[in-house]
Amino acid sequence: MSGNIVTREFPAATERTRTTRDAPLAPGRAARVLGLKRSEFDLAVHLGRIRTAPDDGGGGGRITHEEIERLRAADGFPEALRASVRTVGTTEGAALVQVTKSRFTRLARLGLLVPVKFYLNRYRAVVWLYLADEVEQFAGDERNAPLLKGRTPEGLRDQLREGVDLRPRNWRGRYLGFLLRQADDPWARAAAVASLLEGVEVAEVVRDPYERSHLHRFQPVRPSHGSPGSPGAQLADEIMTAADPDEIAWLRADLADAVAAARERRPAPRPARSTVPTPPRPQSPPGESGESGRLRGLLGRLWRRDPTG
Repeated sequence: MSGNIVTREFPAATERTRTTRDAPLAPGRAARVLGLKRSEFDLAVHLGRIRTAPDDGGGGGRITHEEIERLRAADGFPEALRASVRTVGTTEGAALVQVTKSRFTRLARLGLLVPVKFYLNRYRAVVWLYLADEVEQFAGDERNAPLLKGRTPEGLRDQLREGVDLRPRNWRGRYLGFLLRQADDPWARAAAVASLLEGVEVAEVVRDPYERSHLHRFQPVRPSHGSPGSPGAQLADEIMTAADPDEIAWLRADLADAVAAARERRPAPRPARSTVPTPPRPQSPPGESGESGRLRGLLGRLWRRDPTG
């Protein structure tokens, strides 16, 4: 009998070992396996260069072993992957393309260089970061040579004098792309768009309170920049919220379309309506109805009778 028990348990143990070995990896473990810093790993996921799978436990995305093998098989791994997520600030970026820091900043404010990350330094100043390979590609394009040397074209100088700064808006566009890539549900896609709008804007577009409540369930968690309510957190919230009228307009239009698509796929849940039965009309005792009718008829005839007759 003991031999039968061992025979039955061995396949189960093997299956458990195989399942554990093939289970998707958590982000921290996947970063170590790929030889990346956690910040490099997170940015690679942000850019869609590392694909994640939904976590059934409700946590962040996990990395399958198939994805690990795909990345390892790529040419130049891991150096090429690490280089693709290398970021530079204003000083290093300016040195990379051999321009002054002020010119580099002007190019970024005009939207010609798009930031991929930002953080707040100890003075609560916003520090924008750019992908090094994108900066190099911009400098290597001959069409951009007049922007790197000589006088800035008049039209662009006018925009700078008016205070244009497209860095926050361009970052938001890039961030929205990341949120949409991670969304595996139509309501999550709608919530991604809504996350860049003020609450009053969302309420004006999504008027149904049950749909707004359902949308809130899928609201993505914003990156933390200080304790809630702190000046740093408030500044970060401003960066993460659409400000330009035309940007707000197209986000509202996208939100309306996304909610309509989500509603068609799966309407937002609503509380079940309680059906209260209509109480029955009181029944008159037997014979009362006929007697009351005769009495009302008699009184009516007496009332109509001519008192002079």
